Amino acid sequence: MIQKNCGGLKVKQNNIKIIKYIPKYAKQTVEMWRECKELAIGQKETHSFDNHLYFLNHILTDHFQVDLALIDEKVVGMIAYNDREINQLYIHIEFQGIGIGQTLLDRVKAQSSGRLTLYTFEVNEKAQRFYEKHGFEMIGRGYENEENLPDIQYEWSAK
Repeated sequence: MIQKNCGGLKVKQNNIKIIKYIPKYAKQTVEMWRECKELAIGQKETHSFDNHLYFLNHILTDHFQVDLALIDEKVVGMIAYNDREINQLYIHIEFQGIGIGQTLLDRVKAQSSGRLTLYTFEVNEKAQRFYEKHGFEMIGRGYENEENLPDIQYEWSAK
């Protein structure tokens, strides 16, 4: 069992519950997502909070499975994926580094086609280290995102 002190809270790994996204957690999910993304890329979200909620509830969930990591009903992580791609992966700032991201990633790998791709922003070196540590290799670079930031495409293949 992993124990870590996160923002004054003691967290045990077995207190983390992974569930399929339900709209009851929409506000918490978007708040966490926006805060993490802003910190990771140093840029404010371009969309309004309401537009972000709409995107989560009506666009992202139509195209991807979305799972949440919860601790005591608090959203501490989210991942959006299908069998070939991870579209979003964010872990609450106060709960990074305790295995939540790895837990979500491992679940997606197990359900994948044996190959996954994803993009991360070039400025997000922490994400790059995370993905590389978990077997993803860089396969490309580009700028095709609404933030107009260079990004990196990664790929993972089951061995």
